[in-house]
Amino acid sequence: MKKKTMRKAKVDPDQPIGKLTRVENFLPPPEELLPKKDLVKITLELDKGTVEFFKGAAEKNGNRYQRLIRTVLKSYSERYKETA
Repeated sequence: MKKKTMRKAKVDPDQPIGKLTRVENFLPPPEELLPKKDLVKITLELDKGTVEFFKGAAEKNGNRYQRLIRTVLKSYSERYKETA
């Protein structure tokens, strides 16, 4: 006697599963997600290896390397601002 096996229904990964509820767009436009603060343009010389490091790290994370450098410097200054 042959044993019947249950087959899984094919699921289209591009189609929703279950009951869906539409959610209104609550996000601000992209240009407002990271609002610019008071920025000052400067000229700064960095080691080539340092710039390459930040460019590589930024590329891996889908960021801009100058923004990454700015974020690191800001974190450093805020960390040591209280002790200076």
